[in-house]
Amino acid sequence: MMLTVQDVNLFYGAAQALRSVSLTAAVGRVTCLLGRNGVGKTSLLRAIVGLQPIASGSISLEGQEISRLAPYDRARRGVAMVPQGREIFPLLTVKENLETGYAPLKRDQRKVPDEVFELFPVLQSMLRRRGGDLSGGQQQQLAIGRALTMRPKLLVLDEPTEGIQPSVIKDIGRAITFLRQRGDMAIVLVEQYLDFAHELADDFAVMDRGEIVMSGTRETFDAEAVRKHMTV
Repeated sequence: MMLTVQDVNLFYGAAQALRSVSLTAAVGRVTCLLGRNGVGKTSLLRAIVGLQPIASGSISLEGQEISRLAPYDRARRGVAMVPQGREIFPLLTVKENLETGYAPLKRDQRKVPDEVFELFPVLQSMLRRRGGDLSGGQQQQLAIGRALTMRPKLLVLDEPTEGIQPSVIKDIGRAITFLRQRGDMAIVLVEQYLDFAHELADDFAVMDRGEIVMSGTRETFDAEAVRKHMTV
C-alpha cells in the first residue's frame, strides 16, 4: 500500500476536525474522498502532506511512518499536492511556476517531464506568460503540471474541478486516467462533483463531521447513498 492513514485525530485548537480517520491508497488506483464542505476532507489532505500536525494516529508512505516529517521531507519522499484554489505564483511565468516543482528533486532530475506538456499542451504554448494571466482552468492545469514535475509517488488533488469550465474538467479527467494507467503512483482525489468522482474512483470514502462514514470500491459504489451524505 502506498499510503496508509490509521486512526488519525486532528484538532484546530479545541475543535476536532478528524476523528479516528483511516484511509489507504494503492499504486495504480484513484481513491476518492467525498463529502460536503467542512466535514474534514481538506484537513485530512493537509495532515497527509504535513501542513497540519496530527494529535494521534499514524500516516505511512510505503510502510514508512511519515507523521512527524516536515512537508518538504514528505515532498522528497514523493508526496505532491494540488491544493484547492490552485495557489500558483501569479507573478512568475508558467515555466517558472513549473520549475518550483524542482525543489525536492536531485539536480540531475530537474527537468519538466514531457508528459506535462502531452497532458496539457496549452502550458507549452504559454511558457512565457505570467501565471496570473491564465484562466482558472489553465491555472488548474499548471498546478497539476507543477505537482507532476516533482515525480510524485502519491498525488493528492483537492477539488480540481472547482470553478472550472467543462472542457478543462474533461482534460483533467483524462490526465488522472492516464496517470492511474501508468501505474507508478497512488492518487487521492477530493471531489464534490459526484459524476467526475464516480467515473474516476477505484476506491472511495465518504466523510461526515470528521469521520469516514462510508467506504468501498467502484463496484460497491451506491450513488444514492453517497448523494444523501453530500446534500445538506
